[in-house]
Amino acid sequence: MSETVVGIGVIALLLLSAVAVMLSENKRRKLFLQQKLKNSWGKIPDREYTYEDFHHISQFFHKREKEGFFIDDITWNDLDMDRIFMLLNQTFSAVGGDCLYDILRKPVFEEKELKYRNRLMLFFAKNQEIREQVQTILASVRKSGSNSIYENIHVTTEVNIKGKNVQIGFCSAFFLSLLVFILAPNPGVFLFLLVCVVNIGAYMTQKQEVDAYLSSFRNVLQLLEAYKKLEKLKIPELEAAMARGIPAQKKLAGFQKRSSLVIDRSSTGGGLEGMLMDYIRMLTHIDLIKFQDMMKSMKENQKELEELIYTLGYIDSMISIASFRETLPYYTCPEFREEKRAYMDVENLYHPLIENPVANSISAKGGILVTGSNASGKSTFLKNIAINSIFAQTIYTCTASSYCAPYFQVMTSMALRDDLGSGESYYIVEIRSLKRILDAAKSGENLLCIIDEVLRGTNTIERIGASSQILAHICKNNVLSFAATHDIELSYMLQEYYENYHFEEEVREKDVVFNYLLKKGRVTTRNAIRLLEMIGYDKTLIEEAKRAVEEFEASGSWKNVEKAR
Repeated sequence: MSETVVGIGVIALLLLSAVAVMLSENKRRKLFLQQKLKNSWGKIPDREYTYEDFHHISQFFHKREKEGFFIDDITWNDLDMDRIFMLLNQTFSAVGGDCLYDILRKPVFEEKELKYRNRLMLFFAKNQEIREQVQTILASVRKSGSNSIYENIHVTTEVNIKGKNVQIGFCSAFFLSLLVFILAPNPGVFLFLLVCVVNIGAYMTQKQEVDAYLSSFRNVLQLLEAYKKLEKLKIPELEAAMARGIPAQKKLAGFQKRSSLVIDRSSTGGGLEGMLMDYIRMLTHIDLIKFQDMMKSMKENQKELEELIYTLGYIDSMISIASFRETLPYYTCPEFREEKRAYMDVENLYHPLIENPVANSISAKGGILVTGSNASGKSTFLKNIAINSIFAQTIYTCTASSYCAPYFQVMTSMALRDDLGSGESYYIVEIRSLKRILDAAKSGENLLCIIDEVLRGTNTIERIGASSQILAHICKNNVLSFAATHDIELSYMLQEYYENYHFEEEVREKDVVFNYLLKKGRVTTRNAIRLLEMIGYDKTLIEEAKRAVEEFEASGSWKNVEKAR
């Protein structure tokens, strides 16, 4: 008797120890998460990304149906928006980054939505306790493997297992054979054993195929559970955002019921209870029956699941953007005002990716032509204009002291390269890129277009002739055009269409100093030959180059180069 008591005591002690360890581990994880939330707020993320990471993150944007204008791949790549995304992404859920990427590629053209985003950001910035409660819930939405949750829930192929009725047949056969065995044990035992063998054999052939979808089911359950927990917080500011998830919660209510039959089916080795449930599943196929119901529910409610992903990801994104604002030296909320001609008034604009940036201001209407030497800041300034226009209509945050403009579609033609896949040269790629801007300019919608070194892929004479006409035809009342060029001729040829600005540098004895300040007028300085001299090119080569330039400026034509001595 005493040995039995001791045995029971040891078992109870072991169980209590296991529970204590589990509770301690959960507490440790919770404290770790809370500390991580506190430490990350208002800090620049240090996460590293691979090409595959971006591939999976972008699927939520690329694979869904799109309505209206969105930032195309050319513009996204020109502006290095992947790095911008990395700077902003402080999300904690597995759907937050996907949604933030989607938000950055879909500018908004009405103020109500943008102001709501701003209210959420301000709310989370001011309410740390609530913010961390929400983030803790969102952090429970985790992906398994490299695929995004969006990819996991989009089960588009037919599941290669027999239909639900077949599984019900296996289940019915088991209980009928059991009944026969009870009523007539002698002959019934053979029927019962035969059915058991058949059911187990059939189950084992289908088990691995079902396993492939378990992560998808777990993701859906995580989304639904997180949504329910957020609802219980009853945060008035989140009501509008949460409304998008209501249809999913209603239509997927049956998805959660008895889902443990399917989700917990890998419990072999988890004790006597787990082993017993595994045998019940193999003999009755009850998990395969439920699997069919869950799969059907997922297939029929793909749109609702997308909305559920967006709902949770949207809230996570707003917290992330609020944190990003804390990292900035200063920012402003944009002012949108329509006028008869496209314009932009911006003060103290700086590039968010540059440490210790130089700020510039501009009041632009119609066209702006920017000249200047290499590395003087032309391309960075133009990119900054486009990035902040996208920021204004997505995250309602501009890296400037003031920003005023109408709503813009944003298109660029800047960092192009040969398309090796299609065999197209740089020039072909470039003229296709410019054509899409010319076509968009005809639509009548407000367009902000940024062009860097137009037609750089062809010869000088044709480049100047064609680029002058392209830039002139882009200039319409609905278009705000920024272009950078090395061809000073364009600053004269297009002065009826474009206002001239420039960046310049100070050439010292052994150095060239750039101040990155935008100035009115066309550039009057050159530094290309001076840079050759500074890094040690042959003095004779330098003198001949200078003489050739002087002779061209005097006569308007180039002379033949004499044979080198």
